[in-house]
Amino acid sequence: METIPEDYKDIKGWGIDADPKNEPTYPMKNYTGDDHKRIHWNRPPLQAETVEILKSNERPNLTAVLGTSVPPSGLSGKIRRYAFKFSESAYGHWLPLLLADRINVVEGLIEDIKQGHFPNIIAEKGWKAEMKHDPKGVLTKIAVGAAVVAVTLSLLKKKKRK
Repeated sequence: METIPEDYKDIKGWGIDADPKNEPTYPMKNYTGDDHKRIHWNRPPLQAETVEILKSNERPNLTAVLGTSVPPSGLSGKIRRYAFKFSESAYGHWLPLLLADRINVVEGLIEDIKQGHFPNIIAEKGWKAEMKHDPKGVLTKIAVGAAVVAVTLSLLKKKKRK
């Protein structure tokens, strides 16, 4: 077993993996000692940042692999920028990102229509297959959707009357 430096022995969990016999794969693993050498590697060059990339405030540097195909734009992009002001452990981060995803779908539909492509939403959402294999579920979704729309419209009408 490797020795744990005196400076760190009071830190709970420090050096827990120093003993190769104290790991889940022992004795099946053919331990060569290379596991501890892997921390000394040369990091490959980072991917070039050619578009806006939102970064966590907990890890402000770029990760090794990142997506550049759909940079943040429009209302969904503004919501995403707002979400990245919060910690990843907060609802203020994740809930706006969920909302931004839904808004981005609508933005995509609007963009498709602007370009003259009218999406076949029923086919793209797989409703034909769903109707074939789960007709009761589809009818339930339609009924719930209609009820939500009806309640929303009635509440809006009631609010206008006042």
